[in-house]
Amino acid sequence: MAGFFDTKIEFLKGVGPQKAILFNKEINVFTFGDLIQYFPFRYEDRTRFNKISELPAVENTIQLKGTITHLTTQGQQRKKRLVGLFNDGSGYIELIWFQGLQWIVKKINPGSEYVVFGKLSTYMGKPVIVHPELEIFTPSHMSKLGLSPVYSLTEGLRNKYIDSKYISKCMQNLLSQSMPHIRETLPESIRRELALIPKNEAVWQIHFPPGVQELQRARYRLKFDELFYLQLRILKLKLGRAEKFEGMVIDQTNLLTEFYNKHLPFELTNAQKKVIREIFQDLKSGHQMNRLIQGDVGSGKTIVAFLSMLLAIGSGSQTSIMAPTEILAEQHYRGLKPLAGNVGLKMALLTGSTKQKDRKIIHQALENGTIDILVGTHALLEDTVQFSNLGLAVIDEQHRFGVAQRAKLWRKNEAFYPHILVMTATPIPRTLAMTVYGDLDVSKIDELPKGRKPIQTFHKYDSHRLWVFGFMRQQIELGRQVYVVYPLIEESEKLDLKHLTDGYEAICRAFPEYAISILHGKMKAADKDFEMQRFIEHKTQIMVATTVIEVGVNVPNASVMVIENAERFGLAQLHQLRGRVGRGADQSYCILMTSFKLSKEGKERIQTMVRTNDGFEIAEADLRLRGPGDMMGTRQSGIMDLLIADIARDSRILQIAREKASEILNKDPELAWPDHQMIRHQVDSAKPETLNWSKIS
Repeated sequence: MAGFFDTKIEFLKGVGPQKAILFNKEINVFTFGDLIQYFPFRYEDRTRFNKISELPAVENTIQLKGTITHLTTQGQQRKKRLVGLFNDGSGYIELIWFQGLQWIVKKINPGSEYVVFGKLSTYMGKPVIVHPELEIFTPSHMSKLGLSPVYSLTEGLRNKYIDSKYISKCMQNLLSQSMPHIRETLPESIRRELALIPKNEAVWQIHFPPGVQELQRARYRLKFDELFYLQLRILKLKLGRAEKFEGMVIDQTNLLTEFYNKHLPFELTNAQKKVIREIFQDLKSGHQMNRLIQGDVGSGKTIVAFLSMLLAIGSGSQTSIMAPTEILAEQHYRGLKPLAGNVGLKMALLTGSTKQKDRKIIHQALENGTIDILVGTHALLEDTVQFSNLGLAVIDEQHRFGVAQRAKLWRKNEAFYPHILVMTATPIPRTLAMTVYGDLDVSKIDELPKGRKPIQTFHKYDSHRLWVFGFMRQQIELGRQVYVVYPLIEESEKLDLKHLTDGYEAICRAFPEYAISILHGKMKAADKDFEMQRFIEHKTQIMVATTVIEVGVNVPNASVMVIENAERFGLAQLHQLRGRVGRGADQSYCILMTSFKLSKEGKERIQTMVRTNDGFEIAEADLRLRGPGDMMGTRQSGIMDLLIADIARDSRILQIAREKASEILNKDPELAWPDHQMIRHQVDSAKPETLNWSKIS
């Protein structure tokens, strides 16, 4: 759409320089191309004229054709109003104006035929239309019957008397000039197979649809277009990566087989076995692996990562596992060390707290190849950390690391790029994974280990606090531990810190016989670790905390999670917090505390949590409620450029678009076939991606 669509908006008839400045500033419209893609957010039904004798329910918008027979001013002072009696031949209805009375009286010519449009409401017990739109009827109204677009407006536009009708007129001017310039973007073969209307027809009908069916067809065509090219771009990146980067061939299974047969502490689930097979296929392929493992809290991602490491070590390379916090790194180290010892492997732990003399020993052992597994935090990324032959790098909770940090791992082996295995306990909805992580290979562990009991979740109001305290005491007497979590909202950290402190004092008063820890983001790292360690060692029975305990820490004895002001949390965060319990064999519980005042969305979030423990179902609900930008962060996701498609609601179209894009690239990766020239041209003329996320896990 270059050339004509790059024309500045001020050159459109009816706009000019002054209004162009408003368009630029208020709605980000600078060119003809920007305006034509400024789609209506809803439509008013003007497909027919209603009859007064057959009026629909109140609150519906209606369109009438008839005459104003009487015009009177009624009421005094603030209750003064202008009332017009409107007759369409089938009956009468009152039109009422409370503002601009003198201007309206001058404008109305009783006896002329008018078109009236407005919302049907009641006033003093009878149906009326308040402040209707009013136009003299002309024969052209019959040809204009259809759905009328309503465009988003800002306060700045309204203050300058720019309304939806004005934008609609500008759009008509633009569309009448644009039709010859709108290039078809999909080959005839795809359009025929999917029964898609031509592009120029879709663009016209998204703005001015004659009826509901035409609007649906226009929407489908434009959504498919957008999602098809998004998927094509992502899949091309994936193909490019597979071709471009060689990887170490890891194909020796002896060490893994020995561990599996002699030392595996529990039976793997079928989901874990499937993921290990997928990883092995990648490792022996000769291309660098870049795989994301999604698994709910407690689904057993770490053992899958460890078994993958055994494949790499058995093939003669070193491995690393990087975690976002020292506590989490230490937990991985303590959990994996005995397993590694069973097959004679050497492990080391490297964090910010590692003493200088110990660092030197670790650096030396890494360079001469005697360390098989290095576990650590960001400290792994330091330039002084040099491996003899790093073959596989595992990243836990990858969203906690910046892109530049993760990219540093790539430079830890000069012969090959190390294979990358990324783990996350944040469930990503399938549709979002296809879009954001469509350029990664995604594995899913969607099955909990045997013997693990699902967490029971309750919703309690503040008035049930005595019951909650009684339940906590009962669980502590059984030898269990309890988390009590308070929200921390960025805008008001002081207020919420006080909230946490008040909560801590209330818990101390209610449980004077027990030791209580407190943990929040304002504490020094050493103090946080000290408090967390006391809780892990069961020296304290209750941990009062903010969301700093949300990721990773494993305290199998903690079986109760109380979340205060649960309505303040998003679904994903509630699910992450709940995952801190249920790590042992005991039955675990999560209690969501809220006030009685809950928004509709808040109620739905709480009900979803009570209903299901399935992280993927929760993630789908979160996507529906919050939208993709809120879930993933606009910058990273690259999907907020979508103009008309909606990742949450258009999953079916996304699936079809992905299948079609995949089918074309499998047959013709370079888009060189004559039938694909149209696609090639569209891909080449699109804005280049600023960053290839696939290359940095």
